[in-house]
Amino acid sequence: MWEAYDLDNEDFLWTGIPFLGGIGGYQNAPCGVVSASAVCIGLRHRCPLSDKERAKQARHAVRTFSAKIVTDFNRHFGNITCQGLIGMDFSKPGEYQKFLESGIWKDKCEKYVEFMIEKLYEIESNKGLFVLAP
Repeated sequence: MWEAYDLDNEDFLWTGIPFLGGIGGYQNAPCGVVSASAVCIGLRHRCPLSDKERAKQARHAVRTFSAKIVTDFNRHFGNITCQGLIGMDFSKPGEYQKFLESGIWKDKCEKYVEFMIEKLYEIESNKGLFVLAP
């Protein structure tokens, strides 16, 4: 999405690293793709704060779009926390390594990423919500 949103800057990719396994691996936090998607929406609809009316509209859009993707994700998968979604506790010794070796990330996490990318494209293509110009 970073390329689709014309955010061609590796710094933006690095903003998502802390979301792996929740926030900083704290799994009772939202799944990383949920958090990163909300950040992506904020970056996509950013505008100069000096344009007060446009900034007001952008803040409304960002909150609306973020609420929609979180709600849709929760309805579809039944949870938004990393631990609730994958059923593993990374705070236990060896659990993260077990997660990597088990392939759960491929079976589950990749589906979460695909789902959110589809939701971001839905927002961008204006399916039921307004989209501000970049």
